[in-house]
Order: sequence, then C-alpha cells, then structure tokens
Amino acid sequence: MNLTHVLYEVRDRVATVTLNQPEKRNPLSDAMLRDIIAALDEAKRDDEVRVIVLTGAGDKAFCAGADLSGFGGDLTQVQKHLARSGFVDMFLAIEKLGKPLIGCVNGHALAGGFGLALACDMIVAADTATFGTPEINVGLWPMMIMAIINRQLAPKRCMELFMSGKRISADQALEWGLVNSVVPLADVRVEARKLARSLTVKSPLIMKLGRDAFFAVDGLGYEQALRHLQSQLTLVTLTEDSVEGITAFLEKREPDFKGR
Repeated sequence: MNLTHVLYEVRDRVATVTLNQPEKRNPLSDAMLRDIIAALDEAKRDDEVRVIVLTGAGDKAFCAGADLSGFGGDLTQVQKHLARSGFVDMFLAIEKLGKPLIGCVNGHALAGGFGLALACDMIVAADTATFGTPEINVGLWPMMIMAIINRQLAPKRCMELFMSGKRISADQALEWGLVNSVVPLADVRVEARKLARSLTVKSPLIMKLGRDAFFAVDGLGYEQALRHLQSQLTLVTLTEDSVEGITAFLEKREPDFKGR
C-alpha cells in the first residue's frame, strides 16, 4: 500500500490504523479518507488480522472532522458533492469490514471524527477526550454522521448535540453509552490493544457472521429480523468452529478455532 496520511501496522493478529496528521488534528481530507479505506481493505483481506484498532497520532486529537479547506479550492459544487462520497465509502467499508474494529480515542473526536469513532464496534477513550458535533457553529449540520449517531443515542440527546454544537467529556460519553471505557491518556493505547488482543482468540468466522447479522437487522421489522437471525443461527451452528467451541466447553478446555 502507498499510504501518505495513515500508518498501518500488524502485530499479534491486530492491525493498527493510525490517522497520521497530528499537526492538523488528523482531519478527514479526501486523501485521508482514501487511505483509511485502503488500510481497512488490507486488514479485511489479510487472514492473519483478526481485529483492527483505529486511532489518531499525537495526544490532542483522534480526529477533528472533515478538512474544510481540503474539499474546497477550485472544485465546482458538483465536484465537491461527488468528493463527499468518500465519507459514504468509508462508513460502508467499516460496516462491511467483517472484523472487530476498536476505536482508540486518544483525543478530541469532533464532527466527522465523532462519527468515525462511533462507527467503531467498541471504544476505549482517553480521559482527556471530548466528543461533539460543532458543525452548527460554522453554519453546517452533521448530515453524514447522523445515520450513525441516531442509531446510538436517544433523539433528544442527538438534537442536544446537533443544535448546541457543544462538546461532551469522555466521562459523559461513557454515561451516555457512547464509549466502553475511559482510561488515563497514558494508558489508552495499551488498554485498546489489550481489548483487541482479547478478541483475537475468538472464532473469526463466528465474529464475522455475528457482526454482519448485527448490521443486517438494523431497520428491519420485528418478524423480518427474527427470520433473518433464525437463518444466521443455523448457519453459525453448521460451522466447524461452532462444533469445536461446544466440544471444548463440554471437555472443559480452551477451544482451538480455525475460522472454518
């Protein structure tokens, strides 16, 4: 891969994707979006990778959102509209990743950066991190990330953030159920990696089937969701890993999952 805005590293079955423009607070420029998608695609295709950690370089910002200057310049309004499809492509790439994505929020996660963090399956946040949608303060609205935020917050909380543009602390994000844990900044990467490593021992195939089903039933009617989940449960029980997991449980030993 020829990545210019993102660092990519694989170690112990964990791929770490790092947004690497700390001097600009790791903004989601067109180039950054392309690099994130490329890195996630590499992690998806690599059978040795079982979990991905997404973080930002530095200790100030995870991601401050879209690079407003980067989408301007000499582009026409139509070209700007088409360029924004990069956000759609990124969020869809995350949904179709098929592997756990852990957000390691090392600093401020604002606007599109807030949406990027919430698109992760689980989040470990530094106690110095803040979250919010400040778009209203510059005459914008968080259009592209509402599809994610609306899934995870009660409507009144959503509108509180959208209309006020205020930031909430990591502790408040934890209270609202937006992050899984809050740790000191010095420990955030260690704790995120520890969480990631704990997931690498699970069946990668069952993890994919379960994660895919989680997204597939979103928005379905009650009966449709149940019917789909019934079919997916049958599929899960037909895998070798399911047989191995149940056998290991009965034999009181650790399972040896093969991803089959």
